[in-house]
Amino acid sequence: MTIEVLLMAGFETLKEYLALHVLMCLVPAFFLAGAVASLFSRESVLRYFGSDAPKCISYSVASVSGVLLAVCSCTVLPLFAGIYKRGAGIGPATTFLFSAPAINLLAIVYTAKILGFDIGAARAVAAVGMSIVIGLVMAMVFRSEDKAKVRAMTLAVENEINPAHQAGLFALLLAILVLGGIIDAWMWRGLVLGPLVILTVYVSVKWFDDEQIHDWMYETWDLTKKIFPLLLVGVFFAGMILQLLPSDLVVRFVGGNSVQSNLVASVAAALMYFATLTEVPIIDSLMKLGMGSGPVLAMLLAGPALSLPNMIVIGRVVGLKKATVYIILTAIMATIAGFVAGNILWR
Repeated sequence: MTIEVLLMAGFETLKEYLALHVLMCLVPAFFLAGAVASLFSRESVLRYFGSDAPKCISYSVASVSGVLLAVCSCTVLPLFAGIYKRGAGIGPATTFLFSAPAINLLAIVYTAKILGFDIGAARAVAAVGMSIVIGLVMAMVFRSEDKAKVRAMTLAVENEINPAHQAGLFALLLAILVLGGIIDAWMWRGLVLGPLVILTVYVSVKWFDDEQIHDWMYETWDLTKKIFPLLLVGVFFAGMILQLLPSDLVVRFVGGNSVQSNLVASVAAALMYFATLTEVPIIDSLMKLGMGSGPVLAMLLAGPALSLPNMIVIGRVVGLKKATVYIILTAIMATIAGFVAGNILWR
């Protein structure tokens, strides 16, 4: 395989990514993340996602809050960075980071329809359970750093903002993000999203002063310049890796339900890039070539949660040590889930 072929594969993947995800997914996600990082009170974030929040609340909310978000492993990154920067503990934040792309309603329904109800149900249950376990382990490993972060946050002074205005802006930005991922036709996008965007601009000017809007735009741009270039680099190299790892080679190692086959499926999925919902037809093709049910589940869990661009950005947001632990935990948990399900549910 020549270097020209690899470069073309990288550029094609990058072109497809830019066409499908930037305008309707990443742009709304960055604005929403910027709003969370600047306009939302730290108390509200710490109440639900802080390291001192009751675990039954913080992890429950974090593990299911992605149900309505049609986000992939990259689109979730600005949202994760926003809540983490605003004071969320590493445990609830990584629970959200894992669960949001794995359990969005569209993905679960589509999985059940194409791959079977049993696999769709197993994906939903395993994703929620895995996200909580991963979050709890992350919180335990980095407990001292979380405590120091909370102390620093409580000493910071911030301007009071009307909670109703915060909630209204959040609902509008979330609606734009969700509907942008659901609606395919550009005509309907214009008819539905156009008025929503105009309304969002109007209420933003009406509800927030110039300094608050400036802080919002600053945070949005700060997250964009930190995350977006790394995403582009990661997507480009992910395309090259996909060219180097043809499906028939992968299937050769994931045909059964052994620990090795599930681990290979987890690692291969982590290195690939799955746009929202695209993992389902890809895995459906691999199943027809003989992929085992356990590795199918492992790939469905690891693939949406990790990708090469995703891992690069996570390292930038939380640091190399936390990112490494999170990535290893995800691969291990996906392997265990696939192995257990493959040998119990699909023997």
